[in-house]
Amino acid sequence: MSSHFLVSYIARMSRSLDAVDAIEAQWRLERPDLDSSPMSVIGRISRLAALLEHELDGVFARYGLAGCDFDVLATLRRSGAPYRLTPTELSRSTMVTTGGMTKRLDRLEASGLIRREVDPRDRRGKLIALTDEGRELIDRAVEGHLENEERLLSSLSRSERKQLAELLRGMLLAVDR
Repeated sequence: MSSHFLVSYIARMSRSLDAVDAIEAQWRLERPDLDSSPMSVIGRISRLAALLEHELDGVFARYGLAGCDFDVLATLRRSGAPYRLTPTELSRSTMVTTGGMTKRLDRLEASGLIRREVDPRDRRGKLIALTDEGRELIDRAVEGHLENEERLLSSLSRSERKQLAELLRGMLLAVDR
Protein backbone atom coordinates (compact mmCIF):
# COMPACT_ATOMS: atom_id res chain seq x y z
CA MET A 1 0.00 0.00 0.00
CA SER A 2 1.49 3.38 -1.01
CA SER A 3 1.99 6.11 1.58
CA HIS A 4 -0.10 8.47 -0.57
CA PHE A 5 -3.06 6.08 -0.57
CA LEU A 6 -2.77 5.49 3.18
CA VAL A 7 -2.62 9.20 3.98
CA SER A 8 -5.58 9.91 1.68
CA TYR A 9 -7.56 7.07 3.26
CA ILE A 10 -6.81 8.29 6.80
CA ALA A 11 -7.79 11.85 5.87
CA ARG A 12 -11.13 10.66 4.46
CA MET A 13 -11.85 8.50 7.49
CA SER A 14 -11.71 11.29 10.03
CA ARG A 15 -12.91 14.86 9.77
CA SER A 16 -10.77 15.75 12.79
CA LEU A 17 -7.56 15.19 10.86
CA ASP A 18 -6.02 18.17 9.12
CA ALA A 19 -3.28 18.74 6.54
CA VAL A 20 -0.60 18.61 9.22
CA ASP A 21 -1.78 15.15 10.32
CA ALA A 22 -1.33 13.99 6.73
CA ILE A 23 2.17 15.47 6.51
CA GLU A 24 3.19 13.86 9.79
CA ALA A 25 1.78 10.50 8.68
CA GLN A 26 3.83 10.69 5.50
CA TRP A 27 7.02 11.42 7.45
CA ARG A 28 6.31 8.58 9.88
CA LEU A 29 6.04 6.20 6.92
CA GLU A 30 9.03 7.54 5.02
CA ARG A 31 11.31 8.34 7.97
CA PRO A 32 10.17 6.45 11.06
CA ASP A 33 13.55 7.23 12.63
CA LEU A 34 12.60 10.93 12.92
CA ASP A 35 10.42 12.51 15.57
CA SER A 36 8.11 14.64 13.44
CA SER A 37 5.99 15.77 16.42
CA PRO A 38 7.32 19.37 16.35
CA MET A 39 5.51 19.69 13.02
CA SER A 40 2.22 19.19 14.82
CA VAL A 41 2.71 22.57 16.50
CA ILE A 42 4.87 24.58 14.10
CA GLY A 43 3.06 23.32 11.01
CA ARG A 44 -0.31 24.29 12.45
CA ILE A 45 0.93 27.71 13.56
CA SER A 46 2.35 28.34 10.08
CA ARG A 47 -0.77 27.14 8.27
CA LEU A 48 -3.04 29.02 10.64
CA ALA A 49 -0.99 32.22 10.20
CA ALA A 50 -1.43 32.05 6.43
CA LEU A 51 -5.17 31.34 6.70
CA LEU A 52 -5.69 34.09 9.28
CA GLU A 53 -3.75 36.61 7.19
CA HIS A 54 -6.09 35.89 4.29
CA GLU A 55 -9.15 36.34 6.52
CA LEU A 56 -7.78 39.58 7.99
CA ASP A 57 -6.84 41.01 4.59
CA GLY A 58 -10.43 40.60 3.42
CA VAL A 59 -11.66 42.86 6.21
CA PHE A 60 -8.93 45.45 5.66
CA ALA A 61 -9.79 45.56 1.95
CA ARG A 62 -13.39 46.50 2.80
CA TYR A 63 -11.94 49.73 4.20
CA GLY A 64 -9.59 50.27 1.26
CA LEU A 65 -6.56 49.22 3.30
CA ALA A 66 -3.82 46.64 3.09
CA GLY A 67 -2.73 44.93 6.29
CA CYS A 68 0.38 47.09 6.50
CA ASP A 69 -1.75 50.26 6.11
CA PHE A 70 -4.03 49.10 8.92
CA ASP A 71 -0.97 48.44 11.07
CA VAL A 72 0.38 51.98 10.59
CA LEU A 73 -2.98 53.68 11.18
CA ALA A 74 -3.76 51.50 14.20
CA THR A 75 -0.33 52.20 15.69
CA LEU A 76 -0.89 55.94 15.37
CA ARG A 77 -4.43 55.67 16.77
CA ARG A 78 -3.48 53.65 19.81
CA SER A 79 -0.57 56.00 20.57
CA GLY A 80 -3.18 58.43 21.92
CA ALA A 81 -3.85 62.08 21.19
CA PRO A 82 -2.40 63.88 19.32
CA TYR A 83 -1.85 60.65 17.32
CA ARG A 84 1.67 61.49 16.18
CA LEU A 85 4.88 59.47 16.20
CA THR A 86 8.33 59.88 14.73
CA PRO A 87 9.10 57.58 11.80
CA THR A 88 11.51 55.68 14.09
CA GLU A 89 8.86 55.19 16.79
CA LEU A 90 6.37 54.10 14.15
CA SER A 91 8.86 51.72 12.58
CA ARG A 92 9.74 50.20 15.95
CA SER A 93 6.10 49.73 16.88
CA THR A 94 5.18 48.10 13.57
CA MET A 95 8.44 46.11 13.27
CA VAL A 96 9.16 47.56 9.84
CA THR A 97 12.39 49.26 8.82
CA THR A 98 12.27 53.02 8.27
CA GLY A 99 13.12 52.39 4.62
CA GLY A 100 10.20 50.01 4.19
CA MET A 101 7.97 52.46 6.00
CA THR A 102 8.50 55.26 3.46
CA LYS A 103 6.37 53.68 0.71
CA ARG A 104 3.57 52.97 3.16
CA LEU A 105 3.63 56.51 4.46
CA ASP A 106 3.69 57.97 0.94
CA ARG A 107 0.59 55.94 0.04
CA LEU A 108 -1.26 56.85 3.24
CA GLU A 109 -0.35 60.52 2.86
CA ALA A 110 -1.55 60.56 -0.76
CA SER A 111 -4.85 59.09 0.51
CA GLY A 112 -5.19 61.87 3.09
CA LEU A 113 -5.03 59.47 6.04
CA ILE A 114 -1.77 60.78 7.53
CA ARG A 115 0.35 63.89 7.20
CA ARG A 116 4.00 64.59 7.80
CA GLU A 117 4.67 67.44 10.21
CA VAL A 118 7.79 69.19 11.43
CA ASP A 119 8.79 67.89 14.85
CA PRO A 120 8.65 70.87 17.26
CA ARG A 121 11.30 69.18 19.46
CA ASP A 122 13.70 68.85 16.52
CA ARG A 123 13.09 71.13 13.53
CA ARG A 124 15.07 68.73 11.32
CA GLY A 125 12.85 65.81 12.25
CA LYS A 126 9.39 64.81 11.09
CA LEU A 127 6.33 63.49 12.86
CA ILE A 128 3.75 61.23 11.25
CA ALA A 129 0.28 62.40 12.26
CA LEU A 130 -3.09 60.75 11.82
CA THR A 131 -5.54 63.04 10.01
CA ASP A 132 -9.17 63.33 11.08
CA GLU A 133 -10.09 61.24 8.03
CA GLY A 134 -7.49 58.66 9.00
CA ARG A 135 -8.78 58.52 12.55
CA GLU A 136 -12.37 58.05 11.42
CA LEU A 137 -11.32 55.29 9.01
CA ILE A 138 -9.19 53.39 11.54
CA ASP A 139 -11.94 53.64 14.16
CA ARG A 140 -14.37 51.96 11.74
CA ALA A 141 -11.78 49.47 10.50
CA VAL A 142 -10.72 48.35 13.97
CA GLU A 143 -14.36 47.63 14.83
CA GLY A 144 -14.68 45.45 11.73
CA HIS A 145 -11.32 43.86 12.50
CA LEU A 146 -12.33 42.93 16.05
CA GLU A 147 -15.67 41.52 14.87
CA ASN A 148 -13.75 39.39 12.38
CA GLU A 149 -11.28 38.22 15.02
CA GLU A 150 -14.20 37.31 17.29
CA ARG A 151 -15.66 35.26 14.44
CA LEU A 152 -12.33 33.55 13.82
CA LEU A 153 -12.04 32.59 17.48
CA SER A 154 -15.66 31.50 17.89
CA SER A 155 -14.75 27.80 17.99
CA LEU A 156 -12.83 28.38 21.25
CA SER A 157 -14.32 29.04 24.68
CA ARG A 158 -13.14 32.06 26.70
CA SER A 159 -10.97 29.84 28.88
CA GLU A 160 -9.46 28.13 25.80
CA ARG A 161 -8.67 31.52 24.29
CA LYS A 162 -6.99 32.63 27.51
CA GLN A 163 -4.98 29.41 27.71
CA LEU A 164 -3.97 29.63 24.05
CA ALA A 165 -2.95 33.28 24.45
CA GLU A 166 -0.77 32.39 27.44
CA LEU A 167 0.87 29.48 25.63
CA LEU A 168 1.53 31.60 22.54
CA ARG A 169 2.91 34.46 24.68
CA GLY A 170 5.40 32.09 26.28
CA MET A 171 6.47 30.71 22.93
CA LEU A 172 6.70 34.17 21.38
CA LEU A 173 8.87 35.45 24.23
CA ALA A 174 11.18 32.45 23.90
CA VAL A 175 11.52 32.69 20.12
CA ASP A 176 11.68 36.51 19.95
CA ARG A 177 14.77 36.79 22.14
